[in-house]
Amino acid sequence: MEAAAEIPVETHPLEPFLPEDARLLMLGSFPPKRERWSMDFFYPNFNNDMWRIFGLVFFSDRAAFIAPDGKHFDKDAITGFCRERKIALSDTALKVRRLKDNASDKFLEVGSPMDIGWIAGRLPECKAIVTTGLKAAEIAAEALHCSLPAPGCFSEGSFIRGQEKKRLWRMPSSSRAYPLSLEKKAECYRSMFMHEGLI
Repeated sequence: MEAAAEIPVETHPLEPFLPEDARLLMLGSFPPKRERWSMDFFYPNFNNDMWRIFGLVFFSDRAAFIAPDGKHFDKDAITGFCRERKIALSDTALKVRRLKDNASDKFLEVGSPMDIGWIAGRLPECKAIVTTGLKAAEIAAEALHCSLPAPGCFSEGSFIRGQEKKRLWRMPSSSRAYPLSLEKKAECYRSMFMHEGLI
């Protein structure tokens, strides 16, 4: 492992995706290195299963958001669907160091978190924040001044004391390294989307 001083600081390369009428904000941690991207959008690694989870949940088809060539995700289909279902996306880390040359949250050192309160403040109809993995949940729970939810569950908190509370969900990571089958992950996400009225 390189000394921390020698590891470059990376700044988040994507703008938050914030449909004005979004009812739900999904937050991951930080994108993988660009050479692992199959599209210029959130969860871009073709080995990450987020968009397969969405396909199973909403269409009973894990390939619903895979492009015809079978090698990358269909960004236009994904962004169009998220706008239609009122889902916003961003991440919880603004600046990071990768302590190992991979995308694992375990080896991600967060230098600066995203201003999640500012992001949520641009979504007046958003009632729930969904984190995908432990690191994202920890950062969001701190920002919302609430307890860390158990996997598949939510806590409630607010960015500013006295402000309307929001539900903070902690969902399983969509990384294949997370020890849960794609189908079981999809069941967990389906329950959350049903609770939030998106299904």
